[in-house]
Amino acid sequence: MVKISKRLAIAICEDETYILEELRKKAERYIKKRRLTANIKTYTSGEELLKESAAFDIILLDLRLPGLNGMEVAKQISGKSPIIFITSYQEYALEAFEVEAVHYLLKPVTDERLYVAMDRAIRRSKQVDDQTLTLTKAGEAHVILVRDILYCEVLNHRVSIHTAQGTFDYFGTLDVLETRLDERFFRCHRSFIVNMSCVAGQEKGTAVLTNGEQIMISRRKQSEFMKSLLEFLKNEVI
Repeated sequence: MVKISKRLAIAICEDETYILEELRKKAERYIKKRRLTANIKTYTSGEELLKESAAFDIILLDLRLPGLNGMEVAKQISGKSPIIFITSYQEYALEAFEVEAVHYLLKPVTDERLYVAMDRAIRRSKQVDDQTLTLTKAGEAHVILVRDILYCEVLNHRVSIHTAQGTFDYFGTLDVLETRLDERFFRCHRSFIVNMSCVAGQEKGTAVLTNGEQIMISRRKQSEFMKSLLEFLKNEVI
């Protein structure tokens, strides 16, 4: 059995309830699309958000709030959590980056722009890098850091998870494992899933890993793989 742990904590602070609900739904779609898990909490005032003792991996924060405005709230959070400002006003953009906001989105917020901003916030929070995969085999639990996975393969219903530290095997399917992994992983073949952060390039129908290993890419996936690799690399340098 395989189980992935580490749920992201996301806060959304917006005083207009219909916009708050819209943002919550967009965040839920993002989590599903990226194959992550998260707890999403909503707040209608900055004071309410600041009373929360837990740290968040992402905060979506409206600038115009009753009482404390978003900028004042951000200064009190003071870099503890990545903040994405959401507002109808352009004039606060410079001040937003002075408090080290991850992104500044103008309303109405599209899914595409929100996804880019949340990708940046997650990379800054580094919580995804702490995700673990718990593999239970013969009653013994093995904990694997997801970031250490190079690739996964299946042969005769035996799944092998290859890491820099070694290989871990269990009976199962790649289909189930794929749903447990995040956007760093690409199903390049019916028998292989690769960690895109460990891919150095593509050569003769294979994904060349940073350790020199070559993983087969199915013919129908080659174009999609290259497109995904370029997109992944572009996002890594944002």
